[in-house]
Amino acid sequence: MERTTALAGDPHIGIFCRVLEEIAIVSPEAPDEFCEALKAALDVDLVRTTIQGSAIVGSLVAGNSRAVVVSGLATSDEIRMLEDYREVYRLEGTMNAAGNVILANDRFAAVHPEMEPDVIEEVKSHLGVEVIRLTLGGVKTVGMAGYATNRGVLVHARATPREIGRLEGVTDLPIGTGSINMGSGLVGTGLLANSRGYIAGTETSGFELGRIADVFGFVEGI
Repeated sequence: MERTTALAGDPHIGIFCRVLEEIAIVSPEAPDEFCEALKAALDVDLVRTTIQGSAIVGSLVAGNSRAVVVSGLATSDEIRMLEDYREVYRLEGTMNAAGNVILANDRFAAVHPEMEPDVIEEVKSHLGVEVIRLTLGGVKTVGMAGYATNRGVLVHARATPREIGRLEGVTDLPIGTGSINMGSGLVGTGLLANSRGYIAGTETSGFELGRIADVFGFVEGI
């Protein structure tokens, strides 16, 4: 099975798609080749929608099996599309690129360290998990600097022991450092994964793929 793909030649596939376990949210204009690669690697159903009229769905959506957190600029039609699959919470205010500022799975959520307390409480209530403020490798946009599934958490290669320790306080899942697309620590921008599999941007090296498989508990070649 292919473990790498691109969207219209762009290896930053995490910017254009958000995987929430059994569904993958992707723009209606996403090429068929990309969508077929997603389904083959992750065994997901596709939810085709823009967010605030944009194709950068991965940057504007976060969530888990319970709920979706979406940019407050999402349209009513886009919200209705998502409500067919999850409860939806709109992230209002200036910090509304939900996929960039929230790292979440079914056990925890980590958020931008400057997120307002009342917003954190809403995220906690909708996702049904403990929420912590966090940086990864000093990067405040934790949704870009990490990737969390219900099998493990991959974080920026320069994440500090203190940052990893914060995560260890809210989950017992395996946590490991890594990179994507030939050395980028912003693993959330170039990786899509769930409990069934993973797929990375086309510039991701064999070593990086092996690290992803190790952290998420997959045997190479399966």
